Amino acid sequence: MRVKQQPASRARKKKVLQMAKGYWGRRSKHYRRAIETVRRALVYSYRDRRARRREFRALWITRINAAARQNGLTYKDLIAILKSKNVMLSRDMLAKIAAEHPAVFDKIVSEIKSK
Repeated sequence: MRVKQQPASRARKKKVLQMAKGYWGRRSKHYRRAIETVRRALVYSYRDRRARRREFRALWITRINAAARQNGLTYKDLIAILKSKNVMLSRDMLAKIAAEHPAVFDKIVSEIKSK
């Protein structure tokens, strides 16, 4: 008995063309052109999700360092003190506090300095 693959291949092509919706010209309408573009786009999105995390961490460290220096510490010293005192604040939270509530950040630094 002969088995036809049409439903499966049509579904595959439909999925790729759906992902290519909004692309310019043939990239959104022709399967062969669309699959190349979609493949490349998926690689870029995978790579850039990781790059975004790196960039945000660098931004948080810069913000924390700027706020720590206003209190007479460096970023390295601040993180070392926080770790030694077992203060479990993420860089994300520290950066947010430093940017939005400088008085609270100053209070945190003075508390850990005095202990």
